[in-house]
Amino acid sequence: MIPNAEKRTLLTVITEAVIEQSLLRDLESLGVRGYTVSDARGRGSRGVRDAAWDEVANIRIEVICQRTQAELLLAHIQDQYYADYAMIAFLVEIEILRGEKF
Repeated sequence: MIPNAEKRTLLTVITEAVIEQSLLRDLESLGVRGYTVSDARGRGSRGVRDAAWDEVANIRIEVICQRTQAELLLAHIQDQYYADYAMIAFLVEIEILRGEKF
């Protein structure tokens, strides 16, 4: 273990770029203090997705938070978006420095 490290949970969501603003508003309304958004490309069950066309671009959203908040966020995302959008989401336990930022 790293000295002064604290445990947190990393929530990663990979989804269609078209819902970025809606998803970020939801995350903020659920108390997320910060996040990282990046373009994502790859291949999955729905075929090859790249960032060349906005209509089919994917994004990757990452949030570091307490486990209880991550589970709440994941449940909301599943309830509100999974049925209608190409999306995967997962949680990973991590160790961080400067835990007060999260």
